[in-house]
Amino acid sequence: MKEYNITVVATNNPKIIKFEANHFLVKGNYEYKNIDEAKESPLAQQLFYLPFVKTVYIASNFVALERFDIVEWDDVKDEVAQQLVEYLNVGEPVVNEGEVKKKQPITVYAEVTPNPAVMKFVSNKRIVPNTYEFKNIDEAKDSPLAIELFHLPFVKEVFMDENYVSVTKYEVADWEEINMQLREFIRDYLADGKEVVTAESIQKSKETVEQKATQTNYDDTSQQIIDILEEYVKPAVASDGGNIRFQSYEEQSGTVSVILQGACSGCPSSTFTLKNGIETMLKNMMGDKIKEVVALNG
Repeated sequence: MKEYNITVVATNNPKIIKFEANHFLVKGNYEYKNIDEAKESPLAQQLFYLPFVKTVYIASNFVALERFDIVEWDDVKDEVAQQLVEYLNVGEPVVNEGEVKKKQPITVYAEVTPNPAVMKFVSNKRIVPNTYEFKNIDEAKDSPLAIELFHLPFVKEVFMDENYVSVTKYEVADWEEINMQLREFIRDYLADGKEVVTAESIQKSKETVEQKATQTNYDDTSQQIIDILEEYVKPAVASDGGNIRFQSYEEQSGTVSVILQGACSGCPSSTFTLKNGIETMLKNMMGDKIKEVVALNG
């Protein structure tokens, strides 16, 4: 069995120190911010029991540690080095690399929306097959990603469609302060291959769509409105991080009711969009059949 020795090496960051081994430890590169993230690394989990360890880095032939300010490295580095030597020399695993999932090549970028309270985070891959809207954590029981987002104190609502997530924030936070944190959180979540929405909810959503298609018999005017919304309005609304759904058409009053979701719901400019965009378009394309367009939750 190999005999390990450890050399302590200072870094340019006074809070981070390297412990270099005389043999290779791992094939990959690993970074752990807490003991929960380190579930595939028994060594990192052991190190997190030290109260001053903030971050653990493991790569090639070294372990690097970032400390909290409660200690100085000069006071504890020799004890940590000795602990590493003893751990390695009894043959305990450093990282169970066979259990480490390979991260997916995911990129996520942020887009502003017409709604100042909503930011759109766009992935380079499709993440959901349908639209999902969650007003609170109780509604998010079918979406592990939404549940995680609601644990962030500034997240008010979550909307998902195709390849993006729209997040509505509370007023207490500014986008300049939380934009990067949210973007990296969503990117890392997707890169780890975690479940965005449950398989059960996808099947349930599919069955609901099919059921509505067979049970709903729209009149010719309603179907024409739906076709116009699908072809001309939905793509533009989706680009702003939202969605629009046809709700009803009242022939006598000429009123079209729609549901706005995501960035469009509660947006200060939604009334302008309804009256000067969607309503005008429907009037021009359908004539006197359309008198007014109203949003049920705009």
